[in-house]
Amino acid sequence: MTDSLGWRMKFAVVAPSTNTSVQPEYDDMRPRGVTNHFSRIIIPDTKVTDDATFMEMIQNIRNGTMDAIDAAVTMDPGAVILGMSAETFWDGADGAEKLMAKVKERAGGRPVYMGSVAVDEALKAYGGIKKIGVVTPYAPVGDAQVKKFFEDMGYEVTAVKGLRSPSPMQIAHETPLTLKRAAEEVSQGADAVVQCGTNLAFAKVAAMAEFWLEKPVIAINTATYWHALRSSGIKDQIDGFGSLLLDH
Repeated sequence: MTDSLGWRMKFAVVAPSTNTSVQPEYDDMRPRGVTNHFSRIIIPDTKVTDDATFMEMIQNIRNGTMDAIDAAVTMDPGAVILGMSAETFWDGADGAEKLMAKVKERAGGRPVYMGSVAVDEALKAYGGIKKIGVVTPYAPVGDAQVKKFFEDMGYEVTAVKGLRSPSPMQIAHETPLTLKRAAEEVSQGADAVVQCGTNLAFAKVAAMAEFWLEKPVIAINTATYWHALRSSGIKDQIDGFGSLLLDH
């Protein structure tokens, strides 16, 4: 029998327990007949002060990811979305491919959607984008992994602005004004602006930024949810999140 609320699609979304942005943003983008079901990767809100402590946070996420996927698939989702960012860029294009295969196997062969691949698909949907400026909440070691992924995919990364947020939970405390200024900073000389880090509440900021920067501004949560919807045959146009969900 078809799920009475998720009669078009049930998405299982796997996200860190410290993340308070990805769930409300996905729910705001959710079309009628589509439901989002979150499974949390339990991690502590460790302080992030340098590359070493950033890597500690990443390892905490890695340690809990597969258990969260196991929990998610018990409700028989139509697909699994990774509502986390940094790990999907790690080790460039090869690392992303390996992670996708590992998660798909753990999820019983279900489709898997994740941020790095989704942003690349979004950039391709616009067409003609060769140079990108990137905003992240990361320490330098994380920024380097993001840059490597996009270079592997053939883009020139003209600038990376890492906000060096002090903990995984406090990523969500970065203000819209901080995000606006970061987007402006990396937009110079770029064909598009890309934001990474699913706990940055950037989806609606990106929609506004497209107006004043006059170029695509891609929030990772918007791109990932868009990719999951479109890959599932759901073509609804959704207001308030920029041109990606309206025109592509």
